[in-house]
Amino acid sequence: MMAEIKRTINLAGAFIVLVLVLAGGRSSAQSIADLRINEILVINDSNYVDDYGKRSGWIEIFNTAYNTVDIGGLYLTNDMTNPTKYPIPTGDPITKIAPRNYILFFADGLPTRGIQHLNFTLTETNYLALFAGNGKTMIDALKYGEQTPDVSYGRINDGHAEWGFLDKTTPAANNFTGEIVTSGDKFLLLDPYGVAMAFIAMSVVFGALILLYIVFKNTKQLYSINFKTLFSKKGKEPAPVKATKEDISGEVNAAIALSLHLYVSELHDHEDAVLTIKKVARTYSPWSSKIYGLRNLSK
Repeated sequence: MMAEIKRTINLAGAFIVLVLVLAGGRSSAQSIADLRINEILVINDSNYVDDYGKRSGWIEIFNTAYNTVDIGGLYLTNDMTNPTKYPIPTGDPITKIAPRNYILFFADGLPTRGIQHLNFTLTETNYLALFAGNGKTMIDALKYGEQTPDVSYGRINDGHAEWGFLDKTTPAANNFTGEIVTSGDKFLLLDPYGVAMAFIAMSVVFGALILLYIVFKNTKQLYSINFKTLFSKKGKEPAPVKATKEDISGEVNAAIALSLHLYVSELHDHEDAVLTIKKVARTYSPWSSKIYGLRNLSK
């Protein structure tokens, strides 16, 4: 029987390792799939400048995942028939996009200026796509119409499906520039005096107390749990041991608890067995003086 238990444990361990490996591979693949073309500026007359001080069209890629994603090895293109038009170089820290962060590419047709400079422009076509490293799997794509100078076209909220012309160009920043209303602010508008909050809080507290009462009410008497079978030296399977129920009074429980407490704390009188003899500072003592033991006799 012990051999069967060990075999079961080994199989369970192998299954857990397999699940972790598959989950790791899946999360890695999902990280690449979470990249999104987030915002573009096609006609840049008086807008954002690149690291050379020049103005050109630019593309913003957003990492919607909550882990760092390396965009190196992927492809950007403006041609449907050529998905591998611009291979993004690998091995550079620039291509690692932090969680919920951005990377900019300048569509200036000058790839010799650096990794972020593409070999095409956005005015050549009205198509833009991001492909995986195999050159076949499309991660994201965009078709855009006529554009206005210095007005960017992007997702209204980062990573969301709705597109439109943005009120402000936001390269490497959040596309939504309005006031963000939090869940707390919305709840405050619905419950300005806190009545609903107080009702919810009291309901949770009293509900928990009722649940605890029911649990302790039903577990008033405890049952001892024994093994189903015991292993004998001869290897024979013994008869199963039935669980027993014992009614013990509160006085007995109190006496047992007190005895255990006294045994653990070892309460008894401690006497110091070390005797300390201190020397008297003065040498004169009235008990050793002879003047108190003799009388002065007249001659």
